[in-house]
Order: sequence, then structure tokens, then C-alpha cells
Amino acid sequence: MAFTVVRFNLVDPDATPETLSARYRAALEMAAYADDRGIDTVQTEEHHGAANGWLPSPFVFAGSVFGATRRISVTVSAIIGPLYDPLRLAEDIAVLDLISKGRLVTVAGIGYRPEEYEQLGADWGRRGKLQDELLDTLLQAWTGEPFPFRGRSVRVTPRPYTQPHPMLLIGGSSQAAARRAARFGLPFFPSAHLPELEAYYHAQRAEFGTDGFCMMPAAKTPLLHVAEDPDRTWALYGEHFLHEAQTYASWQSKDITSAVRSTATSVDALRREGVYRVVTPDECAALSGDSLVLHPLCGGMPVDEGWRSLHLFAENVLPRLKG
Repeated sequence: MAFTVVRFNLVDPDATPETLSARYRAALEMAAYADDRGIDTVQTEEHHGAANGWLPSPFVFAGSVFGATRRISVTVSAIIGPLYDPLRLAEDIAVLDLISKGRLVTVAGIGYRPEEYEQLGADWGRRGKLQDELLDTLLQAWTGEPFPFRGRSVRVTPRPYTQPHPMLLIGGSSQAAARRAARFGLPFFPSAHLPELEAYYHAQRAEFGTDGFCMMPAAKTPLLHVAEDPDRTWALYGEHFLHEAQTYASWQSKDITSAVRSTATSVDALRREGVYRVVTPDECAALSGDSLVLHPLCGGMPVDEGWRSLHLFAENVLPRLKG
């Protein structure tokens, strides 16, 4: 059975505080519904200062999901590691791990937008060293034992539920990211289907003598919306998909590789490209691949339409996948 994901980034370019509050509440209700229906994980992410309200606080959202659910995991993919205080992050993840009994999965990247570093007062030029310090601190902190940090002895409590530590992966599309994952003995989560980078990661693991594994996206992992009439859905809601695709593309440099990067400049071009796909329940059930990623509130999608997509997926697709 394919691994099933429901993704939320809470983007809404036309939001007011009232409508955005309703969108956040709907996302939590959708997460509870997904939990009840057997979807595997809620996936969320982090960006700062985006005009369309892209979620900046993934761990706050994750904690809210855990409070509304019983078994579904939350994958934060990815945090921008150097923007965090290492000790506070160790505490926050430990508490979330305890609340959820190990349902939190954190992917740590270093980001690709200098303006986010500037906004939060982090040094873009030191992002690699800051990421190394963060990872080293997390792994020491979660032992519950005293350790040296910035010239003083510290101890982080409580210890997390998951042993030896909460699920932590390193994300990225560069050799530096793969090498960092290998050096720390952590799993590697490439941001796209990059077999050569996976091979490099394993070669580096052998050199460092560390354990680990690679969780690489399939060659094609489209963001899905389920509808009875895809033509009608593209006509009515295609601008929502395009808004998100263009926002994300505008942040990418030529050196960044992403499984969901789009070059489309129109709804028609986006549909032909296939990064975002609107599919019928039959088409969705027939999709091959390791995972199915549903994105019900994409780009400010009306909440009612998001629910229609999620209901079709849970009621008309999931039973066939399980069967």
C-alpha cells in the first residue's frame, strides 16, 4: 500500500484574520478526519515573512494536530535549522515527542532564502556551522545528561519518549547536506529524486563509519487534489494551484532541486507539467509510486473544496489501497 500524506502549509493570499483562523481550524479538523480514516502522516513545513501567510510555526501546528489525533504522525518537512535556538528546539521537540508518544518526524534543512535569516537575525554566511551546532546540540541534549554548550555546562529535560532520540532526518539537495547527514549518522531526506546524491550519502557513511538510511522521493511525486470532474476543478480553482507553484518557484535559485518545483506561468501550463495534479478517485487509486500526497487546501483553496477532495480520497481511494 502506498504511504499516504495530507499536506498543509496554510497559504492564503486573500486571508483576513477571521478567514485564516477558519482555515487553521479546518486544517486541524481535516487532520483528525485523516487520523480516523487511516492516512499515514500530516506533512507541514516552514517559511517566514511570506505575503500569503505560509506557515511559519510548524511545531505549534504539529502540537495542535497531536492534541486532535490519536495515531497519525506529523512530518515537519522541513525546518530551517539555523533559525532556531538549539536548546529551546531540543526542549520543544522532546515535549512534542512525549505528547505524541513518538509521532513527530523532523526534517532539518538550512533553507534557501537569505531574507528569512535576516528577519530572524541569523547569519546567512554561517548557516552551515549553525546547522552543525544545532544537530550536535540536539543529539547531546536528548540524552538527558549534562554537556558543554557555548562555554557552559547545560542539561535539557525532560528526556523524549523516543529512544535513543526523536526521529530526525537531514534534508537537502546538496552534497554538503548528504555529507552532514552521514557525519552525524542521521537519515538523509533528499528534496527530490537524486540517485547520485543517495549513492554519495552512502559512500560518506562508509567513510565516517556511521549508520543511516535514505528516504528519497519517487521520480514523480505530484501534489494531488481529488475531484469527480478534473476539468471543472482546474477551471474553477486552477489559480490556487498556480499561486502556490509560482510563489515557491520564486524562492528557488538555480542550485536548488525540489520534487515540487514548477516552471509554469499559466494554469494550462501547470496542468500539463504534472507537478500539481487533479485526479478522479479511479485515477488516484491507479497511481503507482511509493507515496500519495494530498494537498486539500493548496494555495488558499476554499475550505469546502478542500473537504470534497479529502472526502473523495478517504472514502473512494483509501479502501481500494488497503484492499
